[in-house]
Amino acid sequence: MKKILLAVAAGAMLVACNSSDPQTTASANQETSTASEEQASAGQSAVQDDESQKNVVQVAASSPDHTTLVTAVKAAGLVDVLTNAGPFTVFAPTNAAFEKLPAGTVEDLLAPEKRSDFRSILQYHVYVGVLNTDNIEDGQSLGQVNGGRVTMGVKDGKVTVNGANIVASIPTSNGVIHVIDQVLLPQ
Repeated sequence: MKKILLAVAAGAMLVACNSSDPQTTASANQETSTASEEQASAGQSAVQDDESQKNVVQVAASSPDHTTLVTAVKAAGLVDVLTNAGPFTVFAPTNAAFEKLPAGTVEDLLAPEKRSDFRSILQYHVYVGVLNTDNIEDGQSLGQVNGGRVTMGVKDGKVTVNGANIVASIPTSNGVIHVIDQVLLPQ
């Protein structure tokens, strides 16, 4: 009989500890649900993390030399893709590289009706996997995200991709960025 009374008393205490004002609980559940829905609809790029190493998009966005690339990635709807875990090797043309294109090219590609073309060009700059410059071999061919292929070159310690010079390499949380001096155009 004592065991039953103890079990009932323990159960009553657990219920009392877990109960709260139903209105407060409903409000808290609604706020949590709304925040979760907003984050889910925003995609991976909406995740806030100020402690981890920056991903490829965050690194590019913090570079004054890559504002054109970042604008293009946003316009093509690739921000969430490139903030995912990866790993990615991104060949990132500088603003100066975009300026070498014929006048009006970038503006034309930013038009909504050209989004798929621009997306393909940007995906031609992305390899799935991490490829550090010390692992690149002369003549090595890589399959890019858009289905095209690029050819790596190594000569006198300099590394190129389709003839574009890799001028810097930056490790990120989800891969590596190789800064290049030309825009890669699929053939």
